[in-house]
Order: sequence, then C-alpha cells, then structure tokens
Amino acid sequence: MKTGKATDPTEDIRLKASQYADVDEGTSCTQAAFKTGNKAFLYIGEQGGRYKAMFKLEKSRKDAEELASKAPDDYQVGKAPWVTARFTSEKPMPQPLWEKWLDESYALTATL
Repeated sequence: MKTGKATDPTEDIRLKASQYADVDEGTSCTQAAFKTGNKAFLYIGEQGGRYKAMFKLEKSRKDAEELASKAPDDYQVGKAPWVTARFTSEKPMPQPLWEKWLDESYALTATL
C-alpha cells in the first residue's frame, strides 16, 4: 500500500484493460474509455467523489443484479449489457470481481 497519498483504485483495472489485444484508450466525457474494434468495453474514472466503472456483461449479469439488489449505491444494472460499479479508495471494487467482469466485458466486445 502506498503511504502519504491516497491510492487510485482504478489503476490496476486500467492497467489490465490496456493489456488486452488491440485496445485503444481514449476519453468519453470525463471517463477513460477502453475500446477494441471501435467498441467500448470499459468506461472508468472518478465521479462525484467516488470512482465508477462500467462493464458489458452477459453471463455475469444475474450476479450483478443480485449485487445491485443488496448494494444499490454500489452496483447498478443498466440497459443491457451495461453494469456500473461505484467504489472508493477506502472500499475498492474487489479484485476477483473486477477481473472477472473485465475479462467478460472485453471478450464480449471483441467478438462483436
């Protein structure tokens, strides 16, 4: 853990997203946008004092709906296929969850 300054909980997510094949990173409004084949698979950034990550989900959508019912301030299931997670430096998105969702989001987008 870094000392002396708050850590950015999106840093590892962004790094992994940038390492997939044929990925372009840009911006959309105030969020970083990660794309493959000109289609976004991740929007991520700071928003309203928290962090936000949006993933495209299909297989994990039911799990996301369950999380959203338990923690509606932290997870929202939007118009298919998008799911939004909100988190802070103090309470980041769990790594096994974001890794699974990021892999799925990229794979779903790369095959379109």
